[in-house]
Amino acid sequence: MTPTHHDLLIRGGTVIDGTRAPRFDADVAVRDGRISAIGRLGGHGADTVIEAHGRIVAPGFIDSHTHDDQALLSQATLPFKVSQGVTTVVAGNCGISAAPLRPGMELPMPLSLLDSPDEGRFTTFRAYLDALRARPASVNVAAMVGHSTLRAVTMASLDREATPDEIAAMQALVEEAMQAGAIGLSTGTFYPPAVKATTEEIIAVGQPLRARQALYVTHMRDEADRVMEALDETFRIGRELGVPVVVSHHKVQNTQNFGRSQVTLPHIREAMKTQRICLDCYPYTAGSTMIRTDRGMLGGRVLIAASQPHPECAGRDLADIAREWGVEPDEAARRLQPGSAIYFLMDEGDVQRILAFDDTMIGSDGIPVGESPHPRLWGTFPRVLGHYSRDVGLFPLETAVWKMTGLTARNFGLHQRGTLAPGHHADIVVFDAATVRDAATYETPTRPAEGIDAVIVNGAVTWRQGAHTGARNGQVITRTESSR
Repeated sequence: MTPTHHDLLIRGGTVIDGTRAPRFDADVAVRDGRISAIGRLGGHGADTVIEAHGRIVAPGFIDSHTHDDQALLSQATLPFKVSQGVTTVVAGNCGISAAPLRPGMELPMPLSLLDSPDEGRFTTFRAYLDALRARPASVNVAAMVGHSTLRAVTMASLDREATPDEIAAMQALVEEAMQAGAIGLSTGTFYPPAVKATTEEIIAVGQPLRARQALYVTHMRDEADRVMEALDETFRIGRELGVPVVVSHHKVQNTQNFGRSQVTLPHIREAMKTQRICLDCYPYTAGSTMIRTDRGMLGGRVLIAASQPHPECAGRDLADIAREWGVEPDEAARRLQPGSAIYFLMDEGDVQRILAFDDTMIGSDGIPVGESPHPRLWGTFPRVLGHYSRDVGLFPLETAVWKMTGLTARNFGLHQRGTLAPGHHADIVVFDAATVRDAATYETPTRPAEGIDAVIVNGAVTWRQGAHTGARNGQVITRTESSR
């Protein structure tokens, strides 16, 4: 017999359960951090009641691609995530992870972009996860170990291939991370620290993934002219290791490649027939990464998000800065390093096509640094719900929710998360389908989303009526748990 008193009762809402099934009207009850009942719960009571009439009640959103590794400790309330309904983040992407690091070691870009020396350095992956357990954040975290980080720790020089001894050292660190609970290995072969890494190096370093069926997740070597070759390399690594692959923030960039998603997506679909391949994307035509000087990244508008030597330039266009300084854009970019920038390099048609692709998950790829970040840090999930689902009509709301909950939980093996069902972890968002929208823009990038009424993380009300409650009830989701 189901008890009739709960810790929390969300009453009178319309449930979209994260499975892509049609919505239905029901109450949702929570006890001891888990969903205790779903249905007509008229005779039930609770310590806290949230009235959800006219609102959607859905699983908390899972951000499939984040760089929140250090922010989970240094900005533990994570208002930029909680305010948009995110209850779980996947960290350690693009080859960059918070561990393992040596104390005092110099970090090359883009690793240094996410460093938070005030929080200390973690020499093992287990130490990092233990710190997250000791000082919980407001959201759950599933973390990967980064290949570029491993290279920086084990190699004296990064502008070459790794030696057999260095590969063995990196492999041992991956094994330690897997034993500690990392859910996978990420690479960022697009970035300088890993550009010289061969396919064979990655396959060798990734051997500990095999026995655990852990994930191989990659910011590919090329997302422009050679995107097809990069996809094939990614698929090959997955096949050789016998593990699932995630293509991070899939895109085709630069004007000459606009429309090529009509080629890449069928290619991905064909490969899915013979191996497990997943992909995510963010709902914007601009990306954001470290300030780069290569001409291929400077072909479109470049907006400076943060600059260590010139913090006064945050929020300004690179072209205007270069003109003011009387130099070429690449020289201005060099002077602004290290820092981060926003690059307008994609076509809206490609973004919509990739978003609408059946298996595409949603990831923000936000960089939680500086006062002028990419608006995706604060707006990704409401933008999908409001702009792309409701206004553009790209897919039904049930599909939009599934792309940021059930699909992501399935692909990353997040046990009993991503769907609303009795016994599952009580990660829940309540929102207004008619008004939900992203308020963050390139001009005002830190404005919280609208239409998010309440966010519950493991049963704790964490966001309510536009304000953070201060709750920090996030958990570390490890490979052991996620593969049960």
